[in-house]
Amino acid sequence: MLNEKFLTDLEEYLKSGRLEEDFQYSSEERRLEILDYLERLMDLADVANEVATKIIFKNSQLGQLFKNTGTKDQK
Repeated sequence: MLNEKFLTDLEEYLKSGRLEEDFQYSSEERRLEILDYLERLMDLADVANEVATKIIFKNSQLGQLFKNTGTKDQK
C-alpha cells in the first residue's frame, strides 16, 4: 500500500514550483480541483500524524496517559 515513488514524485512536483505554474495557467475549474486536492492532502497529513502518534506511543506509559486524557475530554 505504501508507494515511495508516488510520494517522491509528489514531493518533487510540489517543491519544484510546477504545481504553482499549473495553477497559474489553468482554467478556474482546474484551479478549484487543484485546491481541493491540496486540501485533501493536508487532511491526509493530519490523519497520518494521528496514526504515527498512535503507533509511536502505543503500549507506552505516555500513550496510556494520552489515551486516558482523551477519554476524559470526550465525556
